[in-house]
Amino acid sequence: MKKVVIVSVFVAFLAVAGGFARAEEAAIPVVPSGAAPVVVPAAQAKAAYNFGDHRSSTLTTKAWGALAMKDLDGVLAYTGKCLELYAAEAAKMQAGLKEFPAGDDQKIFSFWALNDVATSVYIQGEAYNRAGDKEKAKAAFERVTKEFSFGQAWDPSKKLFWKPSVAAKDKLDMMAKGIDLDFSDMSSAGIVKKAWEASAAKNVAAVEAYVAKNLELYGAKAKEMQAGLTEYPWESPEKIHSFWALNDIGTSLFVLGDTYRQAGQNGKAKETFQKLVNEYFYAQCWDPQGWFWKPAEAAQQKLVELEAAK
Repeated sequence: MKKVVIVSVFVAFLAVAGGFARAEEAAIPVVPSGAAPVVVPAAQAKAAYNFGDHRSSTLTTKAWGALAMKDLDGVLAYTGKCLELYAAEAAKMQAGLKEFPAGDDQKIFSFWALNDVATSVYIQGEAYNRAGDKEKAKAAFERVTKEFSFGQAWDPSKKLFWKPSVAAKDKLDMMAKGIDLDFSDMSSAGIVKKAWEASAAKNVAAVEAYVAKNLELYGAKAKEMQAGLTEYPWESPEKIHSFWALNDIGTSLFVLGDTYRQAGQNGKAKETFQKLVNEYFYAQCWDPQGWFWKPAEAAQQKLVELEAAK
């Protein structure tokens, strides 16, 4: 089975790497509602950090960058400043909602404080989790789900929103089960990369979890892209890459089907390969050797081989 570089790439500041060097904690409490927080001023962080224009979006972006650099102090400083300045406004926005804001992008962006504060607390949870402080990670994830549950985070590369509270709930569920899957930056590309890695490790349960998450987040977008096609996109690499959701979902299903096949679970393998062929036929996957290959056609070949092996 080929290992590939996934066709869609999330913005650099959302790249997430595991592990943090523990440092002097800064900024904001990450405790559930009702607890008495102890706030350590961001100014006491080990290093000085530039808060830029102090806008919530700027602080959140800087927090993502600190997360990518494994800078726990930086994460806490930037997210702490965001909560210090905007948590009260975010709470007001949350209180006026009964469900996730919907409509056009500008409507969702109008809840800017709620969106950025929810994202900031989620980033805190990720930072603590990667630093090995599971209790503080749990407290942060719980805070997202309880206090800022209707916040949404914008992915500028995909031009869509994702929900920090949903991602936080996934983290809490895994912690409760004693498993620790990393959904990377929650992008389709990041998740399918994790699926490839789990498949190489022969971890069927992890592959299932990664592919299920990709389908949950991006399956509808992939079907929308598939519905608009009557042939494989071919005009240019950029054109093919523009069908990022379709490509990554198709690849995810191929990874899952082939993982089942290698595990001897041929019934599940056939079902998964057939789903790929039926629903995401025009997906393409980039091979780092310099070409695109077609997961559905590869799945059709696997189906033929499985039938012949009966």
